[in-house]
Amino acid sequence: MTIFLTLTSLMLLACAALLFWQVIEQRRMIGRMLESENISETARDPELILTLRVRDPIALAKRESRTGRVLADRLPVMARKMVYQEVMKELERELEEREIDVDMHIEYR
Repeated sequence: MTIFLTLTSLMLLACAALLFWQVIEQRRMIGRMLESENISETARDPELILTLRVRDPIALAKRESRTGRVLADRLPVMARKMVYQEVMKELERELEEREIDVDMHIEYR
């Protein structure tokens, strides 16, 4: 039984050593790739961006204004654009009141 446990321990030790060696080789390979591509390891983290989507802008336009009720059925694209502009204005006002500095713009996709 002792021999079996010893052999099992040696096999586990050999597997651990092999995995450790592979991790070291992988780090070296990544380092060489970064050097060959002239990429610094201290690159900036990706920028976080908040995206807002109004789920039903037509219904919102109809509910919130008389002009929206008229435009929503006849000019839905214009109504959507106006809804987003108003939402952006309201968000901007709220954030200014709370002294949160933000850059806001509407992005068409």
